Amino acid sequence: MIDSISVPLQARRPAGFALAIALLFVCAPYAQADDVRAPVRHRSAIASAYPLASQAGQEILAAGGNAFDAAVAVSAALAVVEPSSSGLGGGGFYLLHRQSDGYETMLDAREKAPGAASRDMYLDKHGNVIDNASISGALAAGIPGEPAAFEYLARKYGKLPLKQSLQPAIRLAREGFALYARLQGGIRYKRQVLLRSADAAKAFLTADGNVPEVGTVIKQPDLANTLEAIANEGAKGFYAGRVAADLVAGVRADGGIWTLQDLAAYRVIERKPLIGEYHGARIVSASPPSSGGIAVLDSLNILSGFDLKKYDSATRKHLIIEAMRRAYRDRAIYLGDPDFIKMPLAQLSSQDYAAGQRSSIRTDKAMPSALLPGIESEPVGMQTTHFSVLDAAGNRVAATISVNLYFGTGYMPPKTGVLLNNTMDDFSTKPGSPNEFGLVGATANSIAPNKRSLSSMSPTFVETPKGMMIVGSPGGSYIISMVLLGTLNYLDGMNAADIVKYPHYHHQYLPDEVDYEKGALTDAEIKALQDMGHTLTLSGRQWGNMQVITWDYASGKVDAASDPRGEGVGLVY
Repeated sequence: MIDSISVPLQARRPAGFALAIALLFVCAPYAQADDVRAPVRHRSAIASAYPLASQAGQEILAAGGNAFDAAVAVSAALAVVEPSSSGLGGGGFYLLHRQSDGYETMLDAREKAPGAASRDMYLDKHGNVIDNASISGALAAGIPGEPAAFEYLARKYGKLPLKQSLQPAIRLAREGFALYARLQGGIRYKRQVLLRSADAAKAFLTADGNVPEVGTVIKQPDLANTLEAIANEGAKGFYAGRVAADLVAGVRADGGIWTLQDLAAYRVIERKPLIGEYHGARIVSASPPSSGGIAVLDSLNILSGFDLKKYDSATRKHLIIEAMRRAYRDRAIYLGDPDFIKMPLAQLSSQDYAAGQRSSIRTDKAMPSALLPGIESEPVGMQTTHFSVLDAAGNRVAATISVNLYFGTGYMPPKTGVLLNNTMDDFSTKPGSPNEFGLVGATANSIAPNKRSLSSMSPTFVETPKGMMIVGSPGGSYIISMVLLGTLNYLDGMNAADIVKYPHYHHQYLPDEVDYEKGALTDAEIKALQDMGHTLTLSGRQWGNMQVITWDYASGKVDAASDPRGEGVGLVY
């Protein structure tokens, strides 16, 4: 059922992997003496946002599965234990490396607009955006892709039957898990939304509609039944039959427009990853409909013309901010679903184009976004999750998956256990009108039937002659800037633990301001940047949940570090 559009990719050398909870185990054979780039030895690694999900992947690796089988297990387990960030009702991108032949690819399991979707479906009769229409209720949900990715990974790249890889998640859903503080906070934040869906309230709230105490066992029998249907029937267990009928009935009862044909027509697509170079490092990242890879490469190309080490810290950050400004501007104007529009990717990733971008940057003054060519009227999850897997053979997966905002729409079609995404908000509902993350877009990312919306998810491999980093993070529109900063910090010699806890700063073209976390800028840097003309806004919250694994080829040492903003911890065996 889940066919692909395959793209042959260039073979590349081995590398390492990322984290959040990282379980590293099983020593691999020593590298061949004639491969000076290969590590002397390496360990298997699993990284996810919660220990139970990492343990699910470890269980599958211990049973003889490879990294791709483990990716199925981790994804499915996260749907159970971290429902605020991803799930069967969402989608995402899986960046893969197969060690035996160096094959690299990206599985596009992004949600699609329903067949009845239309460009102006969230506008009123006067052409104005209807408040919350693209984030609340079933009308905000795209056709999910994650269940299709499960079957695709297992069938084309895995070693074990799909049914076996899904067993840990089924067990967690049926037997339950103890509620932890971070998930409790998400439930408290979205309590009123969850109360509007009887099945969601039953799954995550007490009988009287309150937030459960930490340690309460959360059982999800309907989700377990849906996972079992996928385990027994493959993707058809979700996209056809009883589950599909219940999904469509529930969606339409809540004002949505899904059809059985929409579900039956969903396909995972293989896409060629984007590959670039920055001062000798090889960067492999997600391709459209993810905007992350091209924006990271665009930024790095702009910065490659500066010797950042020669500048004081304020000027260095100013230059990085100006690169972000231009990359996010290009994101807004040019990028969308490659099956619907032609994008100038070669131009956007070229050194000549970067030189032109760089020529408009002054080292002593900010350029207002309004002075850059803007968006014509015609032609960020806030919660997401990232996990990474490396097996003893060197196969690896970097995956960023999402339901968009916390708990997506918060709506659960009866009898399915599936929380619906609100990824339709990632389309440009009206050219120049910001979405929930403040991102603006042009007609390249306008709504169309069966189209995939633009994403900021940026699963990335960074490889140098000395070693490898795998990096990724949730964070909506902030993902790109976090991955950019993580890449620069790794190449500057920063270790994994320091990379994940590094305070972030961010500029996304519009609004024209620098958003920064506490500790990201010193008082002297704040004054210097303001004197250059930057508008600075101290964020009232922290963002992201970055997971990093670094791998030193010469020694074989692997370091795992989880963002202290989250629940993760790096464990090395």
